[in-house]
Amino acid sequence: MSPLLLHGFLIFVQVSVLPSATEMLCLIGAEGLLVGRSHEDNYPPSISDRPILTGQKTTFTTSADVDRQVSESLASGQSLYTLDTVLLEKLKPQVILTQDLCNVCAIDLQTVTRVAQKMKPSPEVVTLNPMSLQNVLSNILEVGRAVGMDEEAGDACKKLNKRIESAIALGQELLASSGGVRKRVAFLEWTDPIFPGGHWTPQLIEMAGACHPIAPATCEEGAGPSKRTRAQAVIDSRPEIIIVCPCGLNLEDAKRETGLAMKLEWWPEMTKYCQKIAVVDGDAMFNRPGPRLVDALEWLVGFVHDRPDIIPAEFPFELWPAETYKR
Repeated sequence: MSPLLLHGFLIFVQVSVLPSATEMLCLIGAEGLLVGRSHEDNYPPSISDRPILTGQKTTFTTSADVDRQVSESLASGQSLYTLDTVLLEKLKPQVILTQDLCNVCAIDLQTVTRVAQKMKPSPEVVTLNPMSLQNVLSNILEVGRAVGMDEEAGDACKKLNKRIESAIALGQELLASSGGVRKRVAFLEWTDPIFPGGHWTPQLIEMAGACHPIAPATCEEGAGPSKRTRAQAVIDSRPEIIIVCPCGLNLEDAKRETGLAMKLEWWPEMTKYCQKIAVVDGDAMFNRPGPRLVDALEWLVGFVHDRPDIIPAEFPFELWPAETYKR
């Protein structure tokens, strides 16, 4: 069986978005089955030799300009992505892994399904739409079933679950030792306009022992989709910690966008009660609903509780200079 993965950008972020399916496939030891990938698939690096089937019509310049490009494309009914149908048919996949969570973050399901139905034989289209960390684990099992590796997927989920349970327990222990008051976090998935974190992100913050007032969640359930939010609403949540993690951007691009955000009129008020700001590689760690969300959870536990000694080594983030917001 030869799975083909189609996912895309942002993940904003990816959103999210779904290069995560590739990571799930590789996690369970099925990388050798991968015959094609999306233009955003970049992890693990060993998949870079697979042919690329999708393309992105938008060009990243700044957060504000990308928002304009996306809004114009969606208003005109145009897809944000291209699909190489000739190459797809040539590869003759038996399984296509895709998503229907966000038309901004990836090629739309309708396009994939329409093309798949015309192929002979028609491949199975497996759609992954996680809203929470538990959903992500379920998706790993689903990918395992799709490629005939149920046992391997189950073993992988058990290992991830142990790490999740340990991270939650440590977060609760650190919360209790500091008086039991959760720190208020503002997770910015986009900065101009502002999109606070949604889906699994507020859940991870809650699991770590903090809270995300602007889009709350519980340890058991994620929040709703990330949505455009007035700056004043975030200011009113009085964040003590701000995490700038633009969907689909690496650390260097995220730092550049944070520098631009500093020039916006809301920056002084939003950072009024802020104790620290982190800029994170969102493309790798938070925007993709895949196995590395567990790394993100472990990082959150160390970061929100001021325990750098337990932050995973080489986690891609930087502290933003305090002199830019502390008064």
